[in-house]
Amino acid sequence: MPGSGTDSTKPWIVGGPAVILVEPQLGENIGSAARAMGNFGLSRLRIVNPREGWPNEKARVFSAGADRILDGAELFPDLRAALAGTRYAFAATARERGMAKPVLGADAAAADTLARLSAGEDVALVFGRERTGLYTEEVSLCDAILTLPVNPAFASLNLATCVAVTGYEWSKAASAGALPFAPPDRSPLADKADLFAFFDHLEGALEEAGFFRSAEKQPSTTRNIRNIFHRLGLTKQDLATLHGAVAALVEGREGREARKAENNARAAEKAVERRARRERGD
Repeated sequence: MPGSGTDSTKPWIVGGPAVILVEPQLGENIGSAARAMGNFGLSRLRIVNPREGWPNEKARVFSAGADRILDGAELFPDLRAALAGTRYAFAATARERGMAKPVLGADAAAADTLARLSAGEDVALVFGRERTGLYTEEVSLCDAILTLPVNPAFASLNLATCVAVTGYEWSKAASAGALPFAPPDRSPLADKADLFAFFDHLEGALEEAGFFRSAEKQPSTTRNIRNIFHRLGLTKQDLATLHGAVAALVEGREGREARKAENNARAAEKAVERRARRERGD
């Protein structure tokens, strides 16, 4: 049953670049990173020497249902081993490392990754420890640097947040920016005859209610009211709703109660007639 944005009836998106977490300190952050991966169609998780060991129950709790990513996670002793078989790797870092490597934002890295995967190259996104990030030696094992336009005075991102931002850009690139749903089709726009009929209904009701207190100002007030509705681009359904609203206001609670009582009395009369016909055998 769909709920909170999760729909088990829809296919689970898999693939994309591998996400490598190097010596993550907290199971909570591993789980949150897995959740972000699931959000944006990343499914290949590699974990290098997690401090709290593996498997980790806190990671499962914080994954919020992304269990399949944790179940498929691969464990490695170091980054060299985790990168085996990878053709191209991005090192995520907020610090300039003085290395002659390409430096890309998450959007450019996603576009580059998509092109490389399409060409048959395996790509990895490498993220470092919560406290210190990647060591310079680890960055040297990667082909390019992935960084984000953060506040230079406060550049340290939570591990899962960094995975989420990067995953978001990957998802945009992989889906060509397609959104998961579109606005529902609107009712056809009302034509002028329908709109004018509503004006007559509304203005007649306002006249009866004594809204126009000044005969001199009534024409300008009427024009202002009409212009409000002209600007809205009302549909036929909108007008039907507005007609009903005006009618209900005119009728009032007492009128509605009287109409309800009348309908109930009419229904009771018909029930008596049906019972009498049955008794007569009609």
